[in-house]
Amino acid sequence: MLERIRIVLIGTSHPGNIGGTARAMHNMGLADLALVAPRCEPLTADTVSRASGADALVHEAHTVATLEEAVADCTLVVGASARSRTLPWPMITPRALGERLPDELAAPAGRVALVFGREDSGLTNAELQRCHAHVHIPTNPEFSSLNLAAAVQVLAYECRLAWLAQPASGEAPAADEDGQPLASHEELEHYFAHLERTLVAIGFHDPATPRQLMARLRRFTLRARPERMELNILRGILSATERQAERGDDG
Repeated sequence: MLERIRIVLIGTSHPGNIGGTARAMHNMGLADLALVAPRCEPLTADTVSRASGADALVHEAHTVATLEEAVADCTLVVGASARSRTLPWPMITPRALGERLPDELAAPAGRVALVFGREDSGLTNAELQRCHAHVHIPTNPEFSSLNLAAAVQVLAYECRLAWLAQPASGEAPAADEDGQPLASHEELEHYFAHLERTLVAIGFHDPATPRQLMARLRRFTLRARPERMELNILRGILSATERQAERGDDG
């Protein structure tokens, strides 16, 4: 189970925080680290020092340019957020996140990404809107700022608790025999691009005055957790709508 949980750091500015994150992950049995557009050299003497023997995780980390690349194969993406947003997103606690992991990872293709933002500004609204849910660590409101590695440690600990709570055999719960694979992040992003293109074509959506339409449709869809087959059906409907709109223009 733990091997299918990915920690994603976006725009990290201090190599020591990357090393501290590697140590926190290794403590709890996690090993999949992705670095998105780091603002520092990931592997330095400070990284190795803070990793305290876990620097192999940094050597093996995937460095990519965008969040989409880092989570393309994931079926659940959860962003760490310390503040409320204009458009509220499903919010869960670290304990609730841990409790849902066994079911999320029961399917063979199940993969979870836990996304952390920049030390100084966290995750942008656009990045958070690419997450199925947000997780908030209930810190002391009078001193709520957490070091990046400390935040990773809290969520990694909950992941390990969930793993330890599994049956003695160590096997994840069996997936529903009738269940279909959930759509991956990459498949969902293709769907959202197709949806926006179609809504513009039929005159329902004006990108110049978006009124948070796509953000709300994104939130609705991610909350529904569509299966791959369901998403294919929706895309088939969009393709038929596009063809009908083109025939109407020609006529």
